Amino acid sequence: MRVAVSGAAGRMGSLVADAVRGADDLELAGLFDPLTDGSGGVSADPEVVRGADVVVEFSVPDVVMANLERWRQTGVHAVVGTSGFTAERIGELRSLWGSGPPNCIIAPNFSIGAVLMMRFAELAAPHFSAAEVIELHHDRKADAPSGTAMNTAERIAGANPNQQRHVESTELVAGARGATVGGVPVHAVRLPGLLAHQEVLFGNDGESLTVRHDTTDRASFMPGVLLGVRNVARLPGVTLGIETLLGI
Repeated sequence: MRVAVSGAAGRMGSLVADAVRGADDLELAGLFDPLTDGSGGVSADPEVVRGADVVVEFSVPDVVMANLERWRQTGVHAVVGTSGFTAERIGELRSLWGSGPPNCIIAPNFSIGAVLMMRFAELAAPHFSAAEVIELHHDRKADAPSGTAMNTAERIAGANPNQQRHVESTELVAGARGATVGGVPVHAVRLPGLLAHQEVLFGNDGESLTVRHDTTDRASFMPGVLLGVRNVARLPGVTLGIETLLGI
């Protein structure tokens, strides 16, 4: 299988390229990044993706939709890790992409542990009165909240649409209660020294539950990325997340 990488000059893109190089069943077919300085074999010409079977997309939110439209027209499957995919943007992509082939996987998070964390949160949600999500990332992350946090909140809201608190606190300072996704408060922390972390807090009268996941190395994303690469051809149209591939 021939695999190209879009956003190859970035931190995640370069890791994906290394992971593909190290996989016996995959061949690195091209490295694309419009911001490249030309080093490391990365090209600013999107034509380097042509001829690949799959492109792994780790560009920035501002350009990802234009890139995906190009890959759809090129006829290459896409595995997407770029953040910023709101429900509105996912709907836009479904309309753009159609039923395929080629096919497309968008994953809010490729970490196996993070995927399980989101599933555990979804399972817990119906059994608690209310929940809140706190996501913590490094200070170079361009957007907030993270795609993982938004997806988690949406899944909690789907499992328990009636968040119940004795009062809804008045904000003395705007934003003190965070953003709201599907009625679930989401708080975003950006600090040097962090990588990617998330806590989901659930509360009932007399008890609480915390589900937490910590990413300490970006290498943790690579097994999920390669799982998507190897299986995207059999998932028609646009698929959200890698849960189907994990059987959860």
